[in-house]
Amino acid sequence: MEYGVSRAEEGQEVSVTVFVRDELGMHARPAARLAQAARRYRSRIILEYEDMTADAKSVLDILFLAAGRGAPLTLRCAGEDAREAAEVLEALFNEE
Repeated sequence: MEYGVSRAEEGQEVSVTVFVRDELGMHARPAARLAQAARRYRSRIILEYEDMTADAKSVLDILFLAAGRGAPLTLRCAGEDAREAAEVLEALFNEE
């Protein structure tokens, strides 16, 4: 997965554009890693793809997005630890 260059911050809200990098798209293994990492934070963490939204703390929600390779996702974090959550989750998308 690959991270994007768009980042907008407003108070305790952080929005980051990331891209699915895995050749199989957002399948079970990366979805599980993402959800597990998201659950460490108190912030509300949402993934947006096209006209759909998903709770990033839910593997099933992430899988229902059916995001293929190269799909742009908007990662929205809102809460007291939003900045840290966005940075860590963005890094997951940047890993090979």
